[in-house]
Amino acid sequence: MHHQWIPLDEISPHMPVAVMSSEDSRFLLHHGFDFNAIGNAAERNLKHKHGKKFGASTISQQTAKNVFLWPGRSWVRKGFEVYFTALIELFWSKQRIMEVYLNSIEMGDGIYGVEACANYNFGKDAKDLSRADCALIAATLPNPRKFSSKYPSGYMRLRQRQIMANMRYIPSFPKEGEDYDPKTAVGSTYR
Repeated sequence: MHHQWIPLDEISPHMPVAVMSSEDSRFLLHHGFDFNAIGNAAERNLKHKHGKKFGASTISQQTAKNVFLWPGRSWVRKGFEVYFTALIELFWSKQRIMEVYLNSIEMGDGIYGVEACANYNFGKDAKDLSRADCALIAATLPNPRKFSSKYPSGYMRLRQRQIMANMRYIPSFPKEGEDYDPKTAVGSTYR
């Protein structure tokens, strides 16, 4: 297992933007739950009852699940996930949630956190990851054991380009203590 915890200010500023573009574009706007995404996922799942199930977990929910809960799917675990998500949104800043997320999420088979991923897959520190590197890592997050940022497939390169295009609409991630106003943010056509 590869893992090394680092503070948010030692991570490329492109990484939070890439994961928001890929996983949760409204992260800075919601309080742990994106009810628009939940409704859209429920609607798609009703239409495609026998196909792939769509999820709507936010970065906050994924952080709660990764840090406080066990793997698997059950209504009991989902209930605890809602509880812990509400707690971390109440007591942690968005910067702390992002830092914990980027340090705890699986980014490859046995690779946990962005520093380990940067070292193992790119031969560099997380602070030195380029915008394209960050987009490629974010592209793996739906299934980091299946998709690789070290050996990306054509599909992964397509996802990387899509994420990079979406990154134009996500403002830079605010520093601890900075206010976020979506109306004055750069590229503020926030979805």
